[in-house]
Amino acid sequence: GTMTHDYKRFGTTTLFAAIEVLEGKVIAECMSRHRHQEWIRFLTRIDAETPEGFDVHLIADNYATHKHPNVQRWLARHPRFQMHFIPTSSSWLNIVERFFRDLTTKRIRRGSFKCVEDLIEAIHAYIDAHNETPEPFVWIAEADKIIEKVGRARIVLDKVRSN
Repeated sequence: GTMTHDYKRFGTTTLFAAIEVLEGKVIAECMSRHRHQEWIRFLTRIDAETPEGFDVHLIADNYATHKHPNVQRWLARHPRFQMHFIPTSSSWLNIVERFFRDLTTKRIRRGSFKCVEDLIEAIHAYIDAHNETPEPFVWIAEADKIIEKVGRARIVLDKVRSN
């Protein structure tokens, strides 16, 4: 669908989310901005909600916020956190991006939110419902098919860049 002529945008929020891979539980928080300060605040929440003794592997995009010097210092003080950065334009490989897609299609798209607080409430309600019966994400595509698709995408991208 398309937006109507009287569509009004009442604001935005930044959703930080992490998925516990084995069970599928989501840790999430909406914040007004996406700077290194907010990222550190979210990392601190993940640290508090993850049992001691477990290593935390974070798969993230190459957004500058994730590599800020203050973030690097925080990570140095929390050695159980290990960052893994995915290549540019491969966010679809990130499980949390798949969760964002589901959230968007099942709850946000075509929704009507009169203010940012309504949007945040809808996001948290969706996540709470998800966490009542979490399920791990299971890739149904075979690894060689995914790698083949990435290869085809790179060929197309290289052709576009060379023109």
